Amino acid sequence: MELRIPHTNADWKAYYALRFRVLREPWNQPLGSEILADEQDAIHIMAIENDTVLGVARMHESAPNQGQVRCVAVATDQQGKGVGKAIMRALEEQAQKKAWNEIVLEARENAVPFYKSLGYHIEQESYLLFGEIQHYRMKKALPLSE
Repeated sequence: MELRIPHTNADWKAYYALRFRVLREPWNQPLGSEILADEQDAIHIMAIENDTVLGVARMHESAPNQGQVRCVAVATDQQGKGVGKAIMRALEEQAQKKAWNEIVLEARENAVPFYKSLGYHIEQESYLLFGEIQHYRMKKALPLSE
């Protein structure tokens, strides 16, 4: 598995296609809803193996010294195989390089155990997406880079 920043048109097309398929299509959301207004300001990462995108995620600076992870999507048949953990580790490394001391995210209820296993803790219940997906604000302090 290779982790990289999407850089070609084909990369971006595959990146957004996976994000749509995992995070929007199951809730009958329109194509295009997977693309956020601030994509150009975010750090993007994708996991690829044999030209197949296994997972994607993005992170942006949400406050001074704080990154926010959004749109983490792992292909259904790849969940539980370490793809999400590898992506999150890569984003945490990027955050540390920027001297950010914490990461926050809004986790879907079914993903809370995954993020807890990576050291994130729930700060509070947050919003209900599409009228049915409960989210939780989670946070993790990052060690200082050496």
